Amino acid sequence: MTKIDWTERVMGIFADICRIPRPSGREEKMGEYLLDFAAARGLAARRDEVGNVLISKPATPGFEDRKTVILQAHQDMVCEKDATLEHDFMTQPVDTYVEDGWLKARGTTLGADDGMGIAMALAVMAAKSDEIQHGPLECLFTVSEETGLTGAMSLKDGWMNGTMLINLDSEDEGEIFIGCAGGINTTVTFDYTACPVPQGYMFLSVGVDKLHGGHSGDDIDKGYANANKILARFLYGAMGKYDLRLCSISGGNLHNAIPRDATALIAVPFADRENIRIDFNVFAAAIQDEYHVTESDAQFIMQSADPVDECIEPATALSIVGALFASFNGVYAMSMDVPGLVETSSNLARVRTENGKVVIVASQRSSVESAKYAVQDTLAACFRLAGARVEHNDGYPGWAPNPKSQLLDISVRTYRQLFGRDPKVKAIHAGLECGLFLTSYPQLDMISVGPTLRGVHSPSERLELATVPMVFDHLVAILREIPA
Repeated sequence: MTKIDWTERVMGIFADICRIPRPSGREEKMGEYLLDFAAARGLAARRDEVGNVLISKPATPGFEDRKTVILQAHQDMVCEKDATLEHDFMTQPVDTYVEDGWLKARGTTLGADDGMGIAMALAVMAAKSDEIQHGPLECLFTVSEETGLTGAMSLKDGWMNGTMLINLDSEDEGEIFIGCAGGINTTVTFDYTACPVPQGYMFLSVGVDKLHGGHSGDDIDKGYANANKILARFLYGAMGKYDLRLCSISGGNLHNAIPRDATALIAVPFADRENIRIDFNVFAAAIQDEYHVTESDAQFIMQSADPVDECIEPATALSIVGALFASFNGVYAMSMDVPGLVETSSNLARVRTENGKVVIVASQRSSVESAKYAVQDTLAACFRLAGARVEHNDGYPGWAPNPKSQLLDISVRTYRQLFGRDPKVKAIHAGLECGLFLTSYPQLDMISVGPTLRGVHSPSERLELATVPMVFDHLVAILREIPA
């Protein structure tokens, strides 16, 4: 076999991907890139109605009788950026740099989730027959994984032929995942009546910024602060002390990201302007002390703002803020079957004031279906008691571990041969597409692997470069050992 610098090849493909716009729901150019990549190498490829792309590659000589393996990654990325950065993900590339062995992006998400999965799959598809030995291969690249698993949900029966699937969307080298949580989203709507702001009031913009953020599944147990909860906590206390008027409130962005920033426009009597500033400074110091380990970069902002004519009717405003403060957020239960695994959680992800409404989005996850609905109902009960309308989406199923998996056995054995130690076999609290694949392809034997990522779904996202060749070498070894 020819000795190849696979890191250079994989990272070269990833560099191309970083120049392609691929927010969830806007993966058209990414799909075109994949089809062109296949065409340039004489590989069969097709795209379905929603944008999923499937590329097929014949077996290398001598491996024609092996089982067909599907390599799978998703096309879209979470597009988060620092609040002060001017960046258009549809027109500007991700600006990457290397620091202390980690690949990072300047002020934005890196997109290694799941650009690295795409890059690894394409490197396999581009390899010559004397470089990698494998049976028949299919590469499935799904769309809109980050915003609702749209591509996986829309996958048609019979579109693929493989019986084994390797998901390339995990974030810890040396760990093989064989199960994941299911999830569901809750949307809360408060209708409000606008009323005039009284005379003699001054306006303030108050908020928190530069919290750690992170993945609402992987990072929910890390102790990171939720910006929406922090802001609601301050506002609730201030409403009990001052005749505070809430004009608008917003925070967070994506349902699967822990919110890093939140802001409210408020009005208070001029006579209270100094006291509320003092209270806010005391509050900020207390929060910084509480989160001194995880949120050392947190910023607390209170500054004068331009006046507006109207505010949210006070009783409704108190209900909104009170419900935000009271609603459950964080780890709801730990697994009794898998030590250290979060079983059930909820993330108060996004708040927006728009057209006479305050709309709140929260996401719930669990590896136990009944518990997923229990935490969903906990949120619903809190907000309905406050007078809101509550809706839930259909959600997606979890992926139950299969300890008898043949693919898992191969993966563990080849990892041990390569690195002289056993990998960790785990389930993950994040949602993977694997559970949905089983609804259309119940015969699939699946695992999930990937290089080490940290801070995904936030501008602190980074890739540990040393883990890239390790994961790729392991992938190659697995493909070589797939049986007939």
